[in-house]
Amino acid sequence: MLAALLRLDALRPVPNPGGPTAIATEVQRLRDLAARGIRVPVVLAASTDGFAMRHLGHTGEEIHSLGNEIDHAVQAGDTATVLALWQQGLDTLTQVHHQGTCLSQAFARNMVRCPDGEVACIDFEDDPAAVLPLAVCHVRDALCYAHSTAIYLHTSSTLAEGRARWAAWVAQGSAEMREVLATSVRRMGWMRHLPASRRFGRDLQRVRAAYDLLA
Repeated sequence: MLAALLRLDALRPVPNPGGPTAIATEVQRLRDLAARGIRVPVVLAASTDGFAMRHLGHTGEEIHSLGNEIDHAVQAGDTATVLALWQQGLDTLTQVHHQGTCLSQAFARNMVRCPDGEVACIDFEDDPAAVLPLAVCHVRDALCYAHSTAIYLHTSSTLAEGRARWAAWVAQGSAEMREVLATSVRRMGWMRHLPASRRFGRDLQRVRAAYDLLA
């Protein structure tokens, strides 16, 4: 409802029918992304009721999401690693977008750091490009990533450098994508008035940090 009131198409929920349709969508998306050279789990077998995919790590080895890795770097006070990992997520979006496609929910939790240090993407039960123009899908990816990671830049005092890197990333996007993003950010201007204090909750902090990055 909020997305509709603010006319933010990029934030409108994408239909997820669940069941066999969602399974078929995820299998199709995993195979399509793999064919485009984007690292995703390999589909080993599929049926209408489920599918099997290869683990992204090694047997007995724990792997972490990009969000967890950035958070660990924040806790360690390693600002150089925070920025390097955050940039890696941006670079992943660049690769995906240059291949003419998009992710489903481009939160840092859905980007996995593989044992070789590369990033793989997961969670494709819905297909935004089936219901939204590609430029809007790319902005949707950008907003999801900003929402899930800007708080780490704020906490580690690297927001200024993050803004510079974000501006460079936006500049290499398509003209249509940049226009949709600029319009979306203008319509989110009210977010600048949200309190930044943690006593109002972590979720509110994430939204405010994301706006501070985007603006």
